[in-house]
Amino acid sequence: MIDLRSYVFLDSLQPQHAAFLGTVSKGFLPVRHQASLFIEVSPGIAVNRLTDIAVKATDVKPGIQIVERLYGLLEIHHDEQGEVRRAGEAILREIGKQESDRIKPELLTSQVIRGLDDRQTQLINRVRHGHMIVAGESLFVLECAPAANAALAANEAEKAAHIKVLEIVSFGSFGRVYLAGKDRDIDVAAPVAEKAVLGLKGREAKKG
Repeated sequence: MIDLRSYVFLDSLQPQHAAFLGTVSKGFLPVRHQASLFIEVSPGIAVNRLTDIAVKATDVKPGIQIVERLYGLLEIHHDEQGEVRRAGEAILREIGKQESDRIKPELLTSQVIRGLDDRQTQLINRVRHGHMIVAGESLFVLECAPAANAALAANEAEKAAHIKVLEIVSFGSFGRVYLAGKDRDIDVAAPVAEKAVLGLKGREAKKG
């Protein structure tokens, strides 16, 4: 029995997001403006089956395949949105699920830290895979569950404002997004990211 945790369709990968995926992906790397789909399931080992279904049914390319004990993540992409949607439909059909069977995302943390000190920026820069944050800029941190929804939050934030993508964690127990920029840009990006996560419909997660 495969539990569908996340089903996150991105109509157009933004330039920074696509470039960021190139630093963390071990599969076929996406480029900007391609459509992308993140699917998160449990148990994690089931991701192998999902990848097999997607690449045999369509011409999508798998960028990320992460297999953990509890959860697994698959990211696929293609120039045409329709091809990505068909791959997602093939996966859902094979596992007997619908998009609405995903877990409704929960926003766990959303905070803005303004005018960062250069000592803290150094700590952040040591663990990021994207841009660097510099002293005086503001930092926006978002944490959500399930994790794959972090990809949507980051992508929509980049559409809305001139921010810098520092880190996107879209697998595991919790998803996280770290964005940097001027106050006015972070003030635009933060509510857009929150709305993107909270706007997805799904079933209520089981507690405990």
